[in-house]
Amino acid sequence: MALKDADALLADRLTTVAGEAEQVLASLLADTALEGETTRPKRVMDAMRHACLGGGKRLRPFLVVETAALFGVGAAQAHFTGAALEFVHCYSLVHDDLPAMDDDDLRRGRPTVHIAFDQATAILAGDALLTLAFDVLARPETHRDAAVRVELVTALARASGIGGMVGGQMLDLAAEGRFGDGRPQHLTEADIRRLQIMKTGALLRFACAAGAILGAADAKARAALERYSHALGEAFQIADDLLDVEGDPVLVGKATGKDADAGKATFVGALGVAGARKRLDALVAEAADALAPFGERADVLKAAARFVANRQT
Repeated sequence: MALKDADALLADRLTTVAGEAEQVLASLLADTALEGETTRPKRVMDAMRHACLGGGKRLRPFLVVETAALFGVGAAQAHFTGAALEFVHCYSLVHDDLPAMDDDDLRRGRPTVHIAFDQATAILAGDALLTLAFDVLARPETHRDAAVRVELVTALARASGIGGMVGGQMLDLAAEGRFGDGRPQHLTEADIRRLQIMKTGALLRFACAAGAILGAADAKARAALERYSHALGEAFQIADDLLDVEGDPVLVGKATGKDADAGKATFVGALGVAGARKRLDALVAEAADALAPFGERADVLKAAARFVANRQT
């Protein structure tokens, strides 16, 4: 498939999957209490909906849906897993935006949850989104096979926890000099890559692994998607670092220029702008090469790597 055609198909698929994901997320964030719940307090539900609905590209659910499709799994079956992942992602944004963390007032062009509500509500909304994610993964609607659901729960727990996103966030805060003598740490490129593999890459890798889990993929296919997701995750973070340096805050939907002010360890800081862009090109090529075993069926995923590298928001 020509690059232009694949990019057009990607745009259509992103729009379609985002719309479907929004509906699933909204249904899971309804006020009605489920079996085993006493009630769902309105304020925390409103904050959870503020965090999750009405914005975002839904890249992570998209990756779940598209990788699952490689193995004949329909979008309807993949969307519950995508929703669980999006809940974890949104919880992380709610907590990252808090004054004790990144202290942001805007997210997706809207007031962050602690600004729109208050800090206590934001903390509880994040907690609730995280726990809801595992509630969703454990449901029969996610997959009829309990063993598959257990594998998904385990994989998401490890991607989002101490050896994944949370651990990466801790390394990031330490690099800023939040602890000890308060001085920012000097990190090598390898240190930054390890940090970002955990902080940003872990959930993106889960998105691709989840599609393989849902599709009962063999070891060779899983390895190919693992390689793809590593390249995609690093490309996503480098693009994010570049946006903080060069991006338009209106398009990005949040304040830019904060990484350098906070002393954050970034790929742009380690490689420079030109070096970061060169690395991005190499990662896009690596992502495409990883998907070669799937042939043209993976053209949309190849286009997704180009989209991630060139995004403006």
